[in-house]
This record gives sequence, structure tokens and C-alpha cells, in this order.
Amino acid sequence: MQKRRNSFIVLLIMTCHLCQAQKQELIANYITTYKDIAIAEMKRTGVPASITLAQGIHESGAGAGKLVLASNNHFGIKCKSNWTGEFVRHDDDAKGECFRKYTLAEESYKDHSDFLKNGQRYAFLFSLDPTDYAGWANGLKQAGYATNPKYPQVLIKLIEDYNLQEYTMTALGRKPGGEGIVVAEKPSMAETIPITAGETELKQVVVYPAGEFKINDTQVVFVKKGLSFLGIAKQYDIDLSKIFEFNEKARVDFADKDQLIYLQRKRKTGAHEFHIVQPGETIYSIAQQEGIRMENLRELNWLKENDEPAIGETLNMRSKSTSIPKLTVKDNYSLHPATGKKGIH
Repeated sequence: MQKRRNSFIVLLIMTCHLCQAQKQELIANYITTYKDIAIAEMKRTGVPASITLAQGIHESGAGAGKLVLASNNHFGIKCKSNWTGEFVRHDDDAKGECFRKYTLAEESYKDHSDFLKNGQRYAFLFSLDPTDYAGWANGLKQAGYATNPKYPQVLIKLIEDYNLQEYTMTALGRKPGGEGIVVAEKPSMAETIPITAGETELKQVVVYPAGEFKINDTQVVFVKKGLSFLGIAKQYDIDLSKIFEFNEKARVDFADKDQLIYLQRKRKTGAHEFHIVQPGETIYSIAQQEGIRMENLRELNWLKENDEPAIGETLNMRSKSTSIPKLTVKDNYSLHPATGKKGIH
């Protein structure tokens, strides 16, 4: 009897090891399949690749769950009132809940990034350092992404067990392992790439809180187009000239568009280590978004006064960059091949 019991225990242990090995292989294959999408989405929206992959693994059962097989929905995103696409019914917190359905997995990844980037309750996550995966994991639970009380621990364990932070570092243009960026000698002339008018018009939708809040530990408000700057100065008891000084703006009477207006002088370094340039962004808009002075942002990245970084380039926010980012060149306004000076040639 004892011998039979021991044999059963040995068999059970072997079965568990086999199941664990199969699970690890399934997850490894999932990571190989979707890591490039996660990296691309991080460059596009700023959602850390490590978080995207960890959520994808968990929510989809590493691509083997019933929901993902029926819908290509890798992140368990429910329909919500604004969803007009296809859907499937799936038992989750309640029976037969509505979940979004996608034609391709790539669509699910893109929708997941947009869901976080454009969702007001997730806006605070984008003030975190993209390498702070623990902060992101806890923040997702805090914002109500999942009901599982151990959701942050699940994501953190996946990231650490499968070294998913490597893909965040890749998206940031850094080597895995947390190697710092060292100050370099001044690099050679920046490479330039052309952009089209259509690219400059694309914008990321960001929802800011009402009233005063902080970006990079600096007081700021979000104002609507047409608002009087004199009215802003009176409301917050600040000299009108300081409003334009703090925001590095020419003096005008009214806001020409919806925009961030700082009530204190911006910082010399950013809260984040890096910023990936998005469509429609300029040095000025990045400086406002990150709460950093333009002159310091340019200095950290070897940029001259009229230089504008190209879409997808990584800008340093806290330390001197080792290279000049690629620059945009509009229409016929380019660098002369002999002199290196800008002009129409």
C-alpha cells in the first residue's frame, strides 16, 4: 500500500513538472510572437512593453484562453458603451458579459494601448517612469482595470520571471539591465528625415484634471481655447507677465487653443527619464507636457533653437544624451549638403 502511494506521489510530481514546463513553453512562445507589437505600441503611446506583455499573458492565458480564441481579445477589454465593433459573450464577473472582438491580434494590442492612453482614469499612469513596472501594475489595479486583488503581484511576477523589462528597455533605446546613459562628447551633425503635413496633424488625446494640478512637481492648469490670460492671472493671483515667462510664450490676449498653462517656473529636468516623440509634437509641446524648460530640453539633447526631433525619436529628460536625435525637415527647408546650414536649396 505504501509502495503504491509513493508511486502515485512520484507520478503526481512528474505530472506537475511536465505541466509547468508546458506552461513556460507556452508563455515563451507568446512573448516571441507579440514582443515586437508591444515594443511598437510603447513607442506609439508610452504604455510600457513589459506591462503590455504581462497583461497579454495573464488575460489571454498566453494566447490559449477561451476568450482570446473566440475573439482575438488579448486583454479582456469589455465592450463598454462606446464600443461599436463586433463582440462576443463570455462569462467573467457575470454570466454572458460583452467583450470586444477583433479580426487580428494586432488590433487588440492597439486598442489596449488606446484604451489606457485615452482613458481619464488611467491618465496618472503616464506620469510614472515607464521603467517603473511595479508602479504601473499597482496603478492599473488602483484604476479598476481588474477586480483580482492580487492583480499587481501577478503582473510583477510575470515581468520578473520572464524578464519582460527587457522589451521596455528596447523600446526606450537602452540596453537591458538598467545601464545608465553617460555624458558623451558632442556628436556629429544630426541626421534629418522628411515629414509630411499629415504626420504633423496627428495628436494624442490626453485628458487633464479640472483646476490646479501638478506636472513634474510644478503647478499647472489646463485652459480652453479663447480663455483670457488676464483672467487666468487674476484667478490664480499671478502677475500676467509671469504667465508668459513661465510658459515661454509670446504675449497674447487669449488662448489660441486648448493648452497647459504653468503657474510656476518649469523644472530644469523632467520627471521621466525619456520621452518618445509622438506625431504632432514639437519641442515646445513636449516641454509643456513634461514640465521642463525648453532651453534645458534642447541642451540635454544637443538641439539648436530651430531643431525639431523626428517622430519616434527618444529624448532624454534627465541626463545628457549620447547622440543627437533625427530631425524633421519640412518641404524644401533642409540642411545644405556642403555647409550643413538650413535653408531652401
